[in-house]
Amino acid sequence: MIVRDKNSSFTLLFAWYGTILPKVLGALVCVLLISALLVYLTTHSIVSLPEVPAIGFTIFGVILSIFLSFRNNACYERWWEGRKLWGALIANSRHLSRDSHVLEPQHRRVLMYRVMLFSHLLRDRLRPNAQDFTAYRAHVALNHAEFDALSGHINAPQYILEKIQQDLVKQLQAGNISDIVYQGLTQHIIELSNIHAGCDRIASTPLPFAYSVLLHRAVYVFCLILPFSLSNSLGLWTPFLVGVIAYLVLGLDALSNELEEPFGLQDNDLALDSIVRLIEREMRSSLGDAVPTAISTTRVNLT
Repeated sequence: MIVRDKNSSFTLLFAWYGTILPKVLGALVCVLLISALLVYLTTHSIVSLPEVPAIGFTIFGVILSIFLSFRNNACYERWWEGRKLWGALIANSRHLSRDSHVLEPQHRRVLMYRVMLFSHLLRDRLRPNAQDFTAYRAHVALNHAEFDALSGHINAPQYILEKIQQDLVKQLQAGNISDIVYQGLTQHIIELSNIHAGCDRIASTPLPFAYSVLLHRAVYVFCLILPFSLSNSLGLWTPFLVGVIAYLVLGLDALSNELEEPFGLQDNDLALDSIVRLIEREMRSSLGDAVPTAISTTRVNLT
């Protein structure tokens, strides 16, 4: 996720890294070259091409703008829902940290480290590059076989939640916690499971492929016929204005592609590594353990 100082309008105007321009630059250059070539040929009377009918081009542009708006809204909603889910994960980890003080210190420590491991495994489930989690081995009260099986488990985050629930049941049956305490802690586990299910829903259900392909093709067709529609009216200004319009259309299409999958590693995806580290820092601080350093930005990008 890009983290920038937005107070400088000049910096934002000329920003390059983390913007959508590098991703659409190739297509944009092609459109500009077509526009420049078309202006050269027409101004030197080498060719005379009929202008694209204004009414047809206008209707095409209006329809395209409606579809682009719908797709960008849908993709941003997926991105924002993902951020709300991970925000809820932070909140629930804090609730558990406070409410778990009723447990014996060792049981509370295991519970909190399992919540840390859950957030780590959930992040790895949503991203293609799984990270090492062997540092949790000594803290989560799993035998070697159970811990080693996590890396190949069909649903490792769910398995951790089941182990947390089983321990709470044992504490209840042993009389170490009351029914009210059990229900309160269980409610937090249910919320973690709901967050897990919400993230799975976003990750496993992209926008319909046929719809994305249709809109993507329409964007490129629009940009290709744009110079032919405006060259007779704009003259030498054609490459400049065509470039601006094409940048907006191509940029919106490329940006929606990034936002559609909010849990990935692209520039504008959510900073899941930073959120997992935040949960670990806060919970380890509550336990009195050594607190790891916060993840810092790399070239204004926070992973």
